Amino acid sequence: MAEPTRLEKIWDTSIRSFVNHLKLERAGSDNTRKAYAHDVAILRRVLEDHQIWKAPSEIKKDDIELVLKELTETGIAAYSQARILSGMKSFFAFLVYDEQIKDSPAALISGPVLPRKLPSVLEVHEIDAILNAIDTSHPIGIRDRMIIEVLYGCGLRVSELSNLLISQIYEEAGFIKVIGKNDKERLVPIGEEALDAIRHYRRDVRDQGKIHRDFGDFLLLNPAGKNLSRISIFTTVVRLGKMAGIKKKISPHTFRHSFATHLLEGGADLRIIQEMLGHESITTTEIYTHLDMGFLQQVIRDFHPRSKS
Repeated sequence: MAEPTRLEKIWDTSIRSFVNHLKLERAGSDNTRKAYAHDVAILRRVLEDHQIWKAPSEIKKDDIELVLKELTETGIAAYSQARILSGMKSFFAFLVYDEQIKDSPAALISGPVLPRKLPSVLEVHEIDAILNAIDTSHPIGIRDRMIIEVLYGCGLRVSELSNLLISQIYEEAGFIKVIGKNDKERLVPIGEEALDAIRHYRRDVRDQGKIHRDFGDFLLLNPAGKNLSRISIFTTVVRLGKMAGIKKKISPHTFRHSFATHLLEGGADLRIIQEMLGHESITTTEIYTHLDMGFLQQVIRDFHPRSKS
């Protein structure tokens, strides 16, 4: 077992190598790398608090379970515990990949049971209310309408809209190429309403303003001519929801959920929705079947002769 002073260097080297691995091998974002490094730092700190002086390669399953027990006792929420465990699992998977250990001590550890939280979804009339509340006689309104049309019309993540390039829009074919998580590409159909909003925005707003030389292919630009940030899109959506009198708590992701739910309600195949959303697993997409149950129940209440009471 290494001395504490030597352990510090071993831990620092391991975490630095792990972060570099995330960057180079897995193309992890800055936020992902920081979050995972933070999760490993929690593991390290808790073990040191208990005076368990071990290098990462010496850690056992019991040590990780001790950390999780400590998180529970300090009142850390189940969702946060699950995220921290995920970071630790990735760290030990890296140590296996780097041949520092043979098997991951975290591989067989299950995270806390999480309550299934259904996402907020807008009704079609609520989306129409938001669109109708936008004043398109002004440049900001033209931009805002385009944001809503593309978020809802294509089911994009906010980062995917922020980074969408003009060269990724194939008007003739009616598709856009989306660069999703881990730089994975997918093709998503785009309807005429969204395409019209894009054309209007490009012609009357974007191409009339400042365009930074490094951002000439980005669709959605801020006044400085660079791509509009995720935060700016988020605040825009919240502002538009308030303008339209929407009482639900909404975000750009709400339109993605609404896109998937409305497709399912209309009879779309779950596998097709999975492809368009860019989900790795069908189980992620299956949450929308639970949302659809409410729609089916409403149909029964409205139309079945035995439910009129």
